Amino acid sequence: MYNHPLSAVLSGISLAVLPLAIAAQPASDADALDPIVVTATPGPKTVGESLSSVTEIDQQEIQKKQPKEFSELLRSEPGISVQTSGGIGQQTSVFIRGHESDGTVLLINGIRIRSATAGIPAWEFLPPQLINRVEVVRGGRSSLYGSDAMGGVAQVFTTPQEEGTQGWAESGAGNLDTQQYGVGLSTVDEKSSLNVGVTRFRTDGSPVIEGGEDKSYENTAGTFNASREFDNGILVNLTYLGAEGDVEYEGGSKDFVFQTAGIGAVVPINDYWRASLQFSDARDEQTFFSQFEPFDLDTTTRTSRLENWFVAGVHEFVIGAETMTDRVSGSSALSENSRRNDAFFGQALLNYGPTELHLSLRSDDNEAFGTHETWGAAFGYRFGDGYRLRLNAGTSFKAPTFNDLYSSFGGANPNLDPEEAVSYEVGLEKNTGNWFWGVTVYRSDVEDLIVSFFPEPSQNTDEAELQGVEVEGGWKDNGWSIVAAVSAGDFEDKQTGKSLTNRSEQTAKLDIDKDFDRFYVGTTVRAENHKLDRDGVSRIPGYGAWDLRTGTTIGKNLDARLTVNNVLDKERTLAAFNNTTDYVSPGRTFMASLRYNFQL
Repeated sequence: MYNHPLSAVLSGISLAVLPLAIAAQPASDADALDPIVVTATPGPKTVGESLSSVTEIDQQEIQKKQPKEFSELLRSEPGISVQTSGGIGQQTSVFIRGHESDGTVLLINGIRIRSATAGIPAWEFLPPQLINRVEVVRGGRSSLYGSDAMGGVAQVFTTPQEEGTQGWAESGAGNLDTQQYGVGLSTVDEKSSLNVGVTRFRTDGSPVIEGGEDKSYENTAGTFNASREFDNGILVNLTYLGAEGDVEYEGGSKDFVFQTAGIGAVVPINDYWRASLQFSDARDEQTFFSQFEPFDLDTTTRTSRLENWFVAGVHEFVIGAETMTDRVSGSSALSENSRRNDAFFGQALLNYGPTELHLSLRSDDNEAFGTHETWGAAFGYRFGDGYRLRLNAGTSFKAPTFNDLYSSFGGANPNLDPEEAVSYEVGLEKNTGNWFWGVTVYRSDVEDLIVSFFPEPSQNTDEAELQGVEVEGGWKDNGWSIVAAVSAGDFEDKQTGKSLTNRSEQTAKLDIDKDFDRFYVGTTVRAENHKLDRDGVSRIPGYGAWDLRTGTTIGKNLDARLTVNNVLDKERTLAAFNNTTDYVSPGRTFMASLRYNFQL
């Protein structure tokens, strides 16, 4: 595992290589229930070793569900609530354990991307057709990832998953005049890997408000990953994901560019010490068109990261430094257009037989708000018969956005402090053979919430108390897979005594799939309770949804798939558009596709 030290935290250097080692290992039912993940800890661990609440969505699940947008993979997962402003391609927010949407970090092959003005990633532009795997870590992770990781971290992988040389070509169509096309090729051996893929997705869309007109969406995307390990042990890696297109929204349209790129190297100093260096660039660019003059909102984030890894028997240690610079440009009037963050961090993973201890400490020095320290500590103990107890505690923070600090349109306050949180988590789980279950209880106390008083300056005023429980369970055997999750939370604004807005406090999800020899069928049932609208008074009704999927292999290499989402054709209210009109979801949607897989 030490050949790939960047595979944990912001590790674009070796994330393209780590899955190759995993794929080379024989798979078993137990492996399927306890996959290797790299986001929760500084180094590859199984889910059962990470001491964190982790959800892993693998390539097989992604291909079976045929998501038209990335958020479909996250809806009703434990502790997660998704809010959209209409149908496909519309603005999307992801809330984890009740934290604000700008309190979730998005990584693509280890590279962080977001809008520095709005503070949230453009989840809606991430092409699911190019994604091979997803990991979601729930709970504060600022001691590993710095600012914004208050609710958790979602990491997307486009790197190849299997050894050998193989390719694919896919074509699909659905209602709403939806079409998608794609082609890709990957080759992997012991020393090197190469992966390239391109896709195009378009749809006429559906009305995003009651009584509105259809709103279209187009996305053309590509990915490239390459790595090479030389005879002296030095590993070099390149990674890229880019998407561009346009989307119509109520009142206008916008063009977008969504892009990450990274280059790095891992150098073995000796048997106990390895060093790695990474440089990355992430871009979120949007141009808006409406009845007014077009305007741009562009963010470029450039990061340099150095890590030193040390091994002492079964214990692991990492010491490193990171520099990240955000630059904002475009038509938006801001009194400042860049800021730099320098960080130093240390992490330790200690193993004492059935007992594990994970410690982390990080210091961030930001030119906008000064120095901020965060820490994390996790304890795990394995009992007999597959039982394990987890205890987690730590601090996290969220920096004010450029809009919070510098906007000249009103609401800006350059004296704002970061939001801060202290989080605790207790989990008990069992993973034996073909089945697993887990119960997690969590609490997070948030101070200095940034509240907008537009057009008056924003202020650090509120406090919030976020607490809840997550219950998960699953069973896989003889082609059957049954996985269920239920979450219940209480996310309260301590100043008003009301629930926080735009996020559901109760969610439930059930996945049932059956694989036959050359055929599979599956279904998903999910539900969320009501939520408060942004006015803090109106209620957005809860909902239930039923999805179906099926597929078969034709001949040797051709797969045919069909998915039907919202089988009962229920339109639901998403949020208030104005005082008289609401955002609404599409009704029933379906997608049929053919995928040709080949090996060379």
